[in-house]
Amino acid sequence: MPPIGIGTLVFACTLGGVLAGMRLRGRLPGHHLSAESKETVKLGIGLIATMTALVLGLVTASAKSAFDALDTAVKQSAAEAIALDRTLARYGPETSEIRGALKQALAHRIEMTWPEDSSRPAVLDPSQVVKVVETIADRLRALSPQNDLQRALQTRAVDLSESLLEARWTGLGGGTSIPPLFLAVLVFWLTIIFASFGLFAPPNGTVIGVLVVCALSVAGAIFLIYEMDGAFEGFLAVSGDPMRFAYSHLNQ
Repeated sequence: MPPIGIGTLVFACTLGGVLAGMRLRGRLPGHHLSAESKETVKLGIGLIATMTALVLGLVTASAKSAFDALDTAVKQSAAEAIALDRTLARYGPETSEIRGALKQALAHRIEMTWPEDSSRPAVLDPSQVVKVVETIADRLRALSPQNDLQRALQTRAVDLSESLLEARWTGLGGGTSIPPLFLAVLVFWLTIIFASFGLFAPPNGTVIGVLVVCALSVAGAIFLIYEMDGAFEGFLAVSGDPMRFAYSHLNQ
């Protein structure tokens, strides 16, 4: 489900909880709404609210950690691509074809992951680019260095190519970092909390307006978390600028 759908679902559940609580308030006997009953319900809801805050904190930390890891992987891959290109340039003119293949592979990766057409989704399957980089790594091993400097540069180039391969697989493996069960439990607890608000809140315009804003705020927070978890799509996406910068500096 896309982040906007998840945010809408959370808003619908929380607002539905408010309306269900208000409806239940009119059906309960008077002694169910006594001060003692309210105090007991508040204690229970306070416990649920604490657990909700803990789970929400875990989900936020998980999404942020995954986002930062991918952002770091992209920047590292861009730096390693430039380093590989410069290493090959120092090796000698016989690596010009390999450098050209590296630039083409990087251009293909940029086009797949950060397409110019914003309506087209990112393609995170690394297999096509990996095959090209594997070919580059094989060609690097097939080089015949003529002196100690070229041997050292060949070893460095092979290490960089293998690092690029590893980053490609681990950085773009796909999938979400937020377990669906976390979301289900979180939405359930939020619904209960908002139902308690509706149960004891006076049914006037001000209260209803505030509860609607609260429901929107919670839904917005969940939406932003899942937007960040998407990493390469949506409003909060890992920037492709490091890769574009690297591409512009290859073969120079």
